[in-house]
Amino acid sequence: MTLRARVLTVSDGVVAGVREDKSGPALRAALTAAGFEVDRAEVTSDGADEVASALRTLVDGFAGLVVTTGGTGFGPRDLTPEGTRLVIEREAPGLAEAARLVSPLGRLSRGIAGTCGQALVVNVPGSSTGAVECLDAVLDVVPHALALLAGEPTGH
Repeated sequence: MTLRARVLTVSDGVVAGVREDKSGPALRAALTAAGFEVDRAEVTSDGADEVASALRTLVDGFAGLVVTTGGTGFGPRDLTPEGTRLVIEREAPGLAEAARLVSPLGRLSRGIAGTCGQALVVNVPGSSTGAVECLDAVLDVVPHALALLAGEPTGH
């Protein structure tokens, strides 16, 4: 099974060109190092509707992992979890909980995870360090989750 991934950076600053996207490239590098083929990386503004629209495009007909970075905190425009809930069909709370446990600041993340068709969506924080740490916390079980979503035999 080919492991496929996509990355969505959620940031008003990156969209406006006043902030450099550091977490998106960091996630792409970590995913590639873990054996994933990253075939797409996008950027969208903060806000539930913006995130939902971008996610719908990324998951449409896609079988693989979609990682969002940014918008999981307490800022007024940090609405990535709300936008994600508009798109996913089933939540995967164990993944979000595992990601939150990687550092004390993880407890401030409101990120969620869930499925949409054969795609698994995981929200991680916007800092490059936090994003990669949270991804690493769940990456070991992602291939199994994707196999289950694809209806492939998993041996359990």
